[in-house]
Amino acid sequence: MTQQTPIRRVALNLAAAGLPVLPLRPGKAPFANCHRCANNACGGRPNMKAAGPCRCPGVCHAWAAATADPAVLTSPAWMAAWRRATCVAYHPGAAGLTVVDLDDAAAVAWARETLPATRVVETTRGEHWIYRGAMSSHNAVRPGVDIKSTMAYARYLGPGTGTMTALPDVVRVLAVKKTCAARPGPHTIAVPAEAGFGECRHRTPTYLDRGIAMAEQRITQARSSVHTTVYRTFLAVLSTHGRCGCLTDTHVTRLFTAAQAKGESARHCTDAWTNARTRLGL
Repeated sequence: MTQQTPIRRVALNLAAAGLPVLPLRPGKAPFANCHRCANNACGGRPNMKAAGPCRCPGVCHAWAAATADPAVLTSPAWMAAWRRATCVAYHPGAAGLTVVDLDDAAAVAWARETLPATRVVETTRGEHWIYRGAMSSHNAVRPGVDIKSTMAYARYLGPGTGTMTALPDVVRVLAVKKTCAARPGPHTIAVPAEAGFGECRHRTPTYLDRGIAMAEQRITQARSSVHTTVYRTFLAVLSTHGRCGCLTDTHVTRLFTAAQAKGESARHCTDAWTNARTRLGL
């Protein structure tokens, strides 16, 4: 039997607990794509890109490579990566988690005054506060604070201390404020919306709520090709509201919930949302 390295042993234990993991190379960065996947020429991991599925057996596409499948984690390509790895990372959003990454003492002090207590893991310069519940990832939501959840990875630095609690609204609000700051006004994009969605009428919540309700209904009433319906519905919503900053995590959660009720996995929902954003250049 091949002797396991400590890093790989940690990764397998985390995967057995349902946490999708990936190795990080020196510099705490993901491994570079192989030559077949360079510049995403392969089309990306399954459902990540419209060009088609990636069949590469290697550790490519950063956070999208994260997996809990022991057959993948012990494959020859991954074994080679584990031997070169310096630490283990994981995809929080795929496990239904959100990491509030506090990068310095000032950020930690802010969190202790502002956020509800949860599981805390010490980092080199600060702390990771881990909550139950996934959301979109955002960097620099305030000085020294990043949010790592869907479409992001976080280093595994130990089990931490304290009891993990539900993701609070105060964290979600940080992301909403970040999105609004990045997209301050209306902008018309070239990709046409599907029927039932038109130009965003700002400052009219009823219009947005009606659009989200129509999107939920479209997904719920799908009788076949559910994943295609989910993707096209996400594309329609984002083509109308994706640049104006009016979409919140509450709206996205409603769409994901409708999709999962039709049998879509959380990972497929995230991938379909990513595909739609990529198609629209968001």
